[in-house]
Amino acid sequence: MGSGVLLRKVKKQKVLLLLLLPAIVYFIVFNYVPMYGVLIAFKNFKMQEGVNFVANVFNAPWAGKWGLDHFKTFVNGPYFWQLLRNTFLLGIYSLAFGFPIPIIFALLLNELRKRFYKSFVQTVSYLPYFLSIVAVIGMMKMVLSPSSGVVNKLLERVGLDSIYFFALPEWFRFLFISSGIWTSMGMGAVIYLAALSKVDTEQYESAVIDGATRLRQMWHITLPAIKPVVVITLILNMSGVLSVGAEKIILMYNSLTYETADVFSTFVYRRGLIELDFSFGAAVDLFNAIVNIIFLVTANTIARKVAGESLW
Repeated sequence: MGSGVLLRKVKKQKVLLLLLLPAIVYFIVFNYVPMYGVLIAFKNFKMQEGVNFVANVFNAPWAGKWGLDHFKTFVNGPYFWQLLRNTFLLGIYSLAFGFPIPIIFALLLNELRKRFYKSFVQTVSYLPYFLSIVAVIGMMKMVLSPSSGVVNKLLERVGLDSIYFFALPEWFRFLFISSGIWTSMGMGAVIYLAALSKVDTEQYESAVIDGATRLRQMWHITLPAIKPVVVITLILNMSGVLSVGAEKIILMYNSLTYETADVFSTFVYRRGLIELDFSFGAAVDLFNAIVNIIFLVTANTIARKVAGESLW
């Protein structure tokens, strides 16, 4: 009977399942099938011309007795603590400042009553998300240029010295986080706006009759309505605290800003792809992934106990 119920459900929703099929195939082919490559992290892997890649992976010698030599070298190396600190600070600052802003933006946008203004603001806020990260960094460098940038021209007008924003390590985190907020704020608010659209308007009408102000309506009706979405989104974001992408940083950093800009992903890029030390790079990336899983499980456990919401 269980199989019969399942078949009926499949037949009933076959169109939706067909739409989902390409995404499932994509994840299986590009995310799960290549997972055998994680063995590289535990081996002294070297590319050999004329030898099948899979055979290369399985035939490579183990890195030490238990295959943990690369992990030990990384953790005991001189760069470990700086990389951990930089990655953690960029991730936690991005979460602390970048997570609440889309929520606040969605709440404010929800308060707009005129449809035209609401649609206009939404459209404008979405545009930065669709810009190439190369274009975003290019615009930042033009605006912040020490010789011709608008910001430095204004500083000179008020008698202040020009600031070499992209050459000073103390400015890197601010530029990285603020540009991330600017590009993702509008799109990040979409999920909260979708949740807000399902709130029963009768609750607001009852609150108005009871004399509740707009702020009290927001606090007692709107926020509780989107609480499950906020908690789930926070848990998912917590799992990426150490997953600071390399692409944007590579476009922004230089040798002068390594002090605050060099993170796990950029180190993996240099060591694994530039220096072709695939095994060591894979070990560092696997270490990063394991720590992110720990963050995810911890955040999920805390959310379940504190807020009563969780992923599982």
